[in-house]
This record gives sequence, structure tokens and C-alpha cells, in this order.
Amino acid sequence: MDTGLRSRITALLATGVTNPPAPRPAWLRRGRFDLVFIADVVIALIGFGATNGMLGTEAAHHHSSIGSQQLLLVSFVLCAPLVLRTRFPLTAWTASAIAVIWAHSVIPPGLLSSAVYIPAGVIVYVLCLYAVAVRCEPWVVVSAGAVTVAGAAYTYLPTVVTTVFVAAAAIFAGLIVRSRRGSREQLAVAERRHEGERALLEERQRIARELHDVVAHHMSVIAIQAEAAPYKIADPPEELTESFAEIRASALSGLSELRRVLGVLRSDQPDTAPQPGLGDLDGLLESARSGGVTVTVALSGTPRPLPDGVDLSAYRIVQEALSNAMRHAPGSAVQVMLSYGEAALHIEVRNAGSAPGVQVTEAPHNGAGPGHGGGHGIIGMRERAAMLGGHLRAGPTGDGEFLVTAALPLGDGAPEDAR
Repeated sequence: MDTGLRSRITALLATGVTNPPAPRPAWLRRGRFDLVFIADVVIALIGFGATNGMLGTEAAHHHSSIGSQQLLLVSFVLCAPLVLRTRFPLTAWTASAIAVIWAHSVIPPGLLSSAVYIPAGVIVYVLCLYAVAVRCEPWVVVSAGAVTVAGAAYTYLPTVVTTVFVAAAAIFAGLIVRSRRGSREQLAVAERRHEGERALLEERQRIARELHDVVAHHMSVIAIQAEAAPYKIADPPEELTESFAEIRASALSGLSELRRVLGVLRSDQPDTAPQPGLGDLDGLLESARSGGVTVTVALSGTPRPLPDGVDLSAYRIVQEALSNAMRHAPGSAVQVMLSYGEAALHIEVRNAGSAPGVQVTEAPHNGAGPGHGGGHGIIGMRERAAMLGGHLRAGPTGDGEFLVTAALPLGDGAPEDAR
């Protein structure tokens, strides 16, 4: 026999089971001890002793020429497969079927008793067939049932009808148990999933509470102080009043967006509020100009509607790049370039340096993002680009500028290289 075919047959006999098999109820498992396996061993030992004693008594009563060693072997072969059925149900059933046929040929009906089959062999066979119905694939179960009926017809034709009823009862009982175990396992999986979702929602609510209690509070204080600041001095300059008004407007805008995010965190439903996109770019640019930077915008290609994820990420990348410019190079000139390609949207934000008399503070270049050593802006921009299958580069240029470039794919095609 071919080695590969032999290996496949061996694997089928050893592992022709559902993958993974439905676990038994907890009350049948006690730590490392399987109560079903222990019961099978006990039944096999009892069956072996009872069968050997019965056959020995019948052989002596009928003055049979069958030796005690042969009777001992028949008893062992008929009962031993029961020990294998918990781990290898198909192997155990195959061994039991072969043992029943072999024992029938060694001890034909009427030789020692009027029984057609030895009772212990029938019990072991039915239990192994039940295990096949519980654990094995449907085609294996059907094949085992057909082989059972064919084997009964081959060994003793008058027992076919009885065999059909017994085999059907064993298979039906096995299928019921299998269905109940599968349903119980599906219920357990659903409960674990719901527990995970509940834990996630609780964590989101905890984060929302922290954001509300800390960030939202401070932003509200900023808005209130910005509104009240011009009234602390008599006849404040118009520029000062306008600056504080812009600070208050920015704080209120941020507070409104923060509240929207808090609503998303507190809810298990998808957010239905409109997300910002490049269509809101004019307002973002005006906010940056009011913050003291000079912003110019250039477009290339044909502007067109973008996928929601690309539109939002492009807006956030430009927003973060402008925030970095206002924070680290106040009064500088910033150039924003949007290029609509066939496969990707290219973004370029170039900070051309600060205005005369204004000191430039470069962002950290170690990937930690801008800020005073602890920001995560650049990391966030890179994560947004990577999430869409694109890429982003940010860092100083050789002539003292700071450049952010990104390529965001617009479809299933590979993104174009950033320019």
C-alpha cells in the first residue's frame, strides 16, 4: 500500500471527528480526570471478566475444544475497544466491528450458547457507535450505520431488522447529544462575546467620564476666561478683543467636537453626526490664519467626492499639520498642496519658516510627535494613513522647513507614491 494512502487512512481513523469536538458538560470533567473515560475502563474490565467467566463456563458445560487462552483473547478483543472511544471514537468503532466479526467466526452461534452474538461485544459496539455519532463527521456516521447493517447481514441475516433498530437508536441518541452540546457551546461563545462587548462599553464609558471631567472642564474654563478677559481692562484694543473672541470660538468648537466624541464613546450605536472633511477646509484655514500663520492652498488634479474615511483622514492630517505649525512656528508661512491622483490623494503641508522676529521651535523628530516632548500628533497622522493602506512622512528638510507628505489610496488599487 502506498505510504501516503496509509498515512491518510491512519489519520482518518485517529482524527475523523468534529473539529473541535463539542466539549462534555463540566460535571463529567473533574480537573484532569474524565469521568466518561474512567467509566469506560471500569465497564471494559467488568465486561472482560464477565465474558471470560461466561465463555469458560459454557465451554466446560459443552465440553468444547476451544482453549482457555483463546477464550481469554476473545474476551479481551471484544471489550478493549471501549477504552479508546473517548479519544479515538472512529478507531474504537472500527476495532469493535472487527472484533465482533472475528469472535463470531471463532465461536459460531450455537457452539457454546444459543445467543448469536456475545453480549459484551454488542454492548461495546453500541457504545462505540454512539461515540461516532456524537463526535464524527456526518458522512462517517452514515457510513458506520451502513457498515453495521451490512455486517449483520453478512454474519447472520435474521438479525438485520434488530440491528437496524439498535443502530438507529444509538445513532439517534448520539446526534441528540451532539446537537445539545453544540448549542451549549454556541451559547457559551455568545455569552463570552457579550461579556467582552460589555467590558469594552464600560471601558469606553470610563474614558468618556475622564475626558468630560478633565478635558471638557478645562476647555470650558478657557472659553469663559477668554470671554471675560477683555472686560478686565478699560477700553481694550480691538485686536485684543478679536483675539480673545477667536480663542473663545476655538475653545467652544473643540468643546462641541469633544462632546460629540463623548457621545460616541458612551453609545454602542454608530455615530450619526456628520464628520468633517475637505469640504470644511476653508473654515480650518481661517482658524489657522487667525492663529497667526499665513496659509496658502494649491490644488492639482480634478477635485471629486472622496470615500468617507479618506475625506476625514485628509482633513485631520491637514488639521494636525497646521496645529503643529501654529504651535512650533508661530507667524510662519504654510503651504498646503492637495493633489487628486487616479489612485490616491496626495497631501503636502510645508512650513516655510517663521515670520521675522519669531523664534521657531521644531517638533521632536523621533516619532513621538510634536509638542514639548510628549505629543502624539505625528503618530496619529501616520496611523490614519496606515489604516487606509497609505503612508505618511513628516520631518525637517535641509533648508530649515518642516514638511508633511501623505498618500491616501482612493480605491482598491495600490497607492501612488507620495511626491
